[in-house]
Amino acid sequence: MNTFALRKAALPSTGVTTTLATACATGLAAACLFASAPAAAATLSALNLARPEGVRHVLLATPERHTPGKRALVILLHGHGGSAAQLLGQGRGAAPLSVWLHIAEREQLLLAAPDGVNGQDGKTGWNDCRADAPNNPKTDDTGLIGALIDKAVAEYDVDPARVYVMGMSNGGMMAYRLAAEIAPRLAGFAAVSASMAAKNACAPATVALPALIIAGTADPIVPYGGGDVRFSSLLRSRGTVLPVEESAASWRALANLPAAPASSDVAHRDHSDPTHATRLLWGADPRKVQVELLRIDKGGHVEPSMTKRFGWIFTQFIGKQNGDIEAAEEAWSFFKDKRAGLQPVLMAAPPATPPAAPPAASPAASHP
Repeated sequence: MNTFALRKAALPSTGVTTTLATACATGLAAACLFASAPAAAATLSALNLARPEGVRHVLLATPERHTPGKRALVILLHGHGGSAAQLLGQGRGAAPLSVWLHIAEREQLLLAAPDGVNGQDGKTGWNDCRADAPNNPKTDDTGLIGALIDKAVAEYDVDPARVYVMGMSNGGMMAYRLAAEIAPRLAGFAAVSASMAAKNACAPATVALPALIIAGTADPIVPYGGGDVRFSSLLRSRGTVLPVEESAASWRALANLPAAPASSDVAHRDHSDPTHATRLLWGADPRKVQVELLRIDKGGHVEPSMTKRFGWIFTQFIGKQNGDIEAAEEAWSFFKDKRAGLQPVLMAAPPATPPAAPPAASPAASHP
């Protein structure tokens, strides 16, 4: 098993975090000079799982510090055309979900990021529930995640009551499928820039599960208001999705949570940022089933992040990136107090209507 430590260094000129090895290799000497004492970070290792469709590849991230006791497992699912390495910051460009590597070290978590399989378009992806997305691979990805959980529980000291899934775009759509099909094995899920299938090839969810949904209202690929998933109007549709708020409402209803959420504006950090984040939360107790929608007004098809920022050119294609929240930190804050097997909220029954008073007795009638 090949293992390598992922070290991070902050570039003093920009404050952007990058991979130290990449920074040094590309001539960013300042990164090497200022990184003489890098902070400890999670260690990456490769895991191969034999599956009916062939060997499936997974990147694991384990804390360098070891503390006794069971640990949580967070499964991260990349988007269409992506990879586990890219998601965890091992490729080019910003990788907002690579913040999970620092969370894993700090919170003593195990991260698992599997690779999707090439679909008919030659790009990696997941077999989510869209019946009208013919380019999706036909692999049993639910079975893969189940096997991954089994492996983690058996060999990596994972607490089976603390298994969480987070996915971006196509990975978020796969997270919805997992939430519907293996809900008893999960303690919560998060979907970013994703919504549920409009033409659903899967059975509907029947078990309430904590759900965090992060979505931009100006997403040019997965429309917030529902419709065709496509990168450009010139390209073929990759299936259709429900409106994001309808997806949130379905999980709220399944958990018997009140229809009206608690709404709050997220503090705005940069007045030049045209996006704005609003938190809509159903359920007040973080130890019970909650549904949360982080609506990013004017936000695009991108994970919000304070530290992992996409460049101007990239955002011209995917839309604006919000900098008021850190998507990975939001997910961990949502997950950390939740455990598998939470029961839906029992709504109080309306008070019984008292029986109607009997009619006043009429004068006694004479009988023959």
